[in-house]
Amino acid sequence: MELKDVDLNLLVVFDQLLRQGTVSGTAKVMNLSQPAVSNALARLRTLLGDPLFVRSSKGMLPTPLALELAEPVGYALESLQATLSQKLTFDPAHSARAFRVAMTDIGEVHFIPPLMSSLGQNAPGVTLTTVRNTSVDLATDMNQGRIDLAVGHLPELSTGFFQRRLFRQRYVCLFRPGHALDKKRINMRDFEAAEHVVVTAAGTGHARVDEALAEAGVHRRVRLRVPHFVALGDIIATTDLVATVTWTFAERCAKYFGLRHVSHPFALPEIQINLLWHARYHHDPANQWLRNQFVELFSA
Repeated sequence: MELKDVDLNLLVVFDQLLRQGTVSGTAKVMNLSQPAVSNALARLRTLLGDPLFVRSSKGMLPTPLALELAEPVGYALESLQATLSQKLTFDPAHSARAFRVAMTDIGEVHFIPPLMSSLGQNAPGVTLTTVRNTSVDLATDMNQGRIDLAVGHLPELSTGFFQRRLFRQRYVCLFRPGHALDKKRINMRDFEAAEHVVVTAAGTGHARVDEALAEAGVHRRVRLRVPHFVALGDIIATTDLVATVTWTFAERCAKYFGLRHVSHPFALPEIQINLLWHARYHHDPANQWLRNQFVELFSA
């Protein structure tokens, strides 16, 4: 006999007959008619070639084969039920789930501190790993469940993905206090005359800034190029370099490095920061919970 030949419902009836000891009791618990339970028992007897239960004054008594099957069948059904129940619910307070989220380093600066503070209070066993979307096959890894969410400006994730806008970002010029640009407003002549540091963040929305400036014929005196935002605050605080960055990043640099920022003289398009997930996990309770954390903490 192979497993494909066994109707799972018959094993559920078998397990309940063992527990209840009567056809009527089993029918009541399973919300079935007594003939339906008797029919299921008849099918099992034919399948296994054994009476399984015999009538007596004390109810349906299991045969030796039924007693032999009782423990493994009961364990298998309980394991299956536990697995299905776990997939239908997610208890963050007692979960040890390890999530992976794709984001940039500037995303880590903005999202991770508030998110980890919330997890510490509401989900102490949950862990988080961040990955760069440029270092993985993001679409495939999200499809296969290796990455749970992605955050940022990711227009390449379209077919098969859901997304929710968190907020929009405008761009500003960032510099140290006392810089020549440290005034209420700057013009294009001031901007082009300054020395710039450029973050060459390939695969991010920030890369569109460089494209927009180049297409408009804006000339910058680029003295330094760096691949990420991690050291940008330190660099600008100790040099005369200017950076074009998002307003939220500039605000953080103002807070921790004492830097200044003004509106950008060029009408750069705003960038939309989205939360994205694969359609396969749209109804997954754990994924839904993590998405809700982002929305509650960061949605504008």
